[in-house]
Amino acid sequence: MFKGTGASPGIAVGKALVYEEQELNISKENIEDINLEQTQFQEAIKKTKLQLQQVKEEAMKKLGADKASIFEAHLMVLEDPELINQINHKIKEEKINAAYATREVVDGFIAIFENMDDEYMKERAADIRDVGTRILKNILGMEIVNLATLEDSVILVAHDLTPSDTATMNKEKVLGFVTNIGGRTSHTAIMARSLEVPAIVGLKNITEVIQNGDLVVFDGEEGVGYINPDEELLKKFKAKQSEYEELRRELQELKNNPSISKDNRRVELAANIGTPKDVEGVLNNGGEGIGLYRTEFLYMNRDNMPTEEEQFEAYKEVLESMGNRPVIIRTLDIGGDKELPYLDLPKEMNPFLGYRAIRICLDQPEIFKVQLRALLRASVYGNLKIMYPMISSVEEVRGANAILEEVKAELDKENIVYSKAIEVGIMIEIPAAAIIGDLLIKEVDFFSIGTNDLIQYTTAVDRMNEKISYLYEPFHPAILRMIKMVIDHAHKAGKWAGMCGEMAGDPNIIPILLGLGLDEFSMSAISILPARKIISELTFEDMKKMAEKAVNLSTAEEVKNFVKASI
Repeated sequence: MFKGTGASPGIAVGKALVYEEQELNISKENIEDINLEQTQFQEAIKKTKLQLQQVKEEAMKKLGADKASIFEAHLMVLEDPELINQINHKIKEEKINAAYATREVVDGFIAIFENMDDEYMKERAADIRDVGTRILKNILGMEIVNLATLEDSVILVAHDLTPSDTATMNKEKVLGFVTNIGGRTSHTAIMARSLEVPAIVGLKNITEVIQNGDLVVFDGEEGVGYINPDEELLKKFKAKQSEYEELRRELQELKNNPSISKDNRRVELAANIGTPKDVEGVLNNGGEGIGLYRTEFLYMNRDNMPTEEEQFEAYKEVLESMGNRPVIIRTLDIGGDKELPYLDLPKEMNPFLGYRAIRICLDQPEIFKVQLRALLRASVYGNLKIMYPMISSVEEVRGANAILEEVKAELDKENIVYSKAIEVGIMIEIPAAAIIGDLLIKEVDFFSIGTNDLIQYTTAVDRMNEKISYLYEPFHPAILRMIKMVIDHAHKAGKWAGMCGEMAGDPNIIPILLGLGLDEFSMSAISILPARKIISELTFEDMKKMAEKAVNLSTAEEVKNFVKASI
């Protein structure tokens, strides 16, 4: 048996594919036929280019241009004359084999980039390593596993999965995945839920335990699985799989239903998205709106700012696809772990607490204005709401709203139409904002609680640090009290409060959030129908009483036990 963190619900039964780097045994060989080695190298370059173009096209079809652009950087490495010339020169001058010359030069480039101070340039070392490994495998005639073109249905077993892995994998062939590292809010976990693929993360050494071809069964909700189970256990998991599929079919019947409690408390269940391509999943899962559109993906993995027109087209596509349903588009949230090569962002000791999100937008209004113009122009195509991230003070909201008014005035002068009924809100993800919510709510139309960062900042826990991940606790009484405070501030002002952090879709926490009076829950699309079912079986007045008691308990464990006993 193995047990980790249940990252994405569902039952997976299938053969394992251990997805890890093969060891490249390359020794130095003196050669006589220089032309033969150089030709072998050039053929490997051509083959690598074709492979990367295929991967890029697959990503473009399935996930859109923003995620496919990850592979532009890889193709650019292949076209770097400095790299190619150095390898050819080394083969010729030292009379050595192509594989050894390639590894030597690539390793030299990696070392140069890794030793740079600039974080973006350091990250380019990973691109060079990926491309270099692919070239070497092609020189050596080794098989390269392409997750986009998997022929057999498999359960992926990996140390971790990169954004490019999840961006290109053939969802139809991946039955589930298990990884050594990661937590419920890690990239891999969020992507698993987005792809609606069962997953367990944080298994520490699962790549050493499972071998290629092993039969693996696991429950992505409970985080428990087995390797090569006996007939009885296999039968049990197949039955659970059938039950789960039946539940999914039953949930589909709720697709067009309102989200309403037994005593008629109506809430809104929306989804978090990163690209226009994600809208299909939202509609298929009965989403009543978009609670968070992360616009930073438009800015990432490219060498220049997206133009106003590019942004306008992306926002327009989402708004049109969602019809009259509300779409909350978050303004640019970069900095922290999201850097842009074309913005000269300072290197910081604590980037998550530094120059990022609304702070950059207010400091560089020319960037902010382009986005706001695109948003306003797109607003006539649907029900747009604008949301500012990383707010910590009233001054920041006033500053952002002043720039928004400037942009409106510019569009008026140009006779460009935009909706006059756009709601403007803020993310509450900094404790300071939660505490002064009564002041902030006077400046905006709504709040959306970003629990991923709010928990991190309130408990002083880096959610990606596995050593202290046990302290990242949504049930912490301080978190519940802060959420209550935010909702109460909004309601006292006659306005609404939503939540767009992962906590909003947690089935164990939904009853408390309902009781605290949360108006809108925004989550991974796959979580919407299960959340609707939970809410339809609860009584708001009972949950209200339960939540009042829960926020006064002393520990997270006490809260969990109390909620279980109360439902």
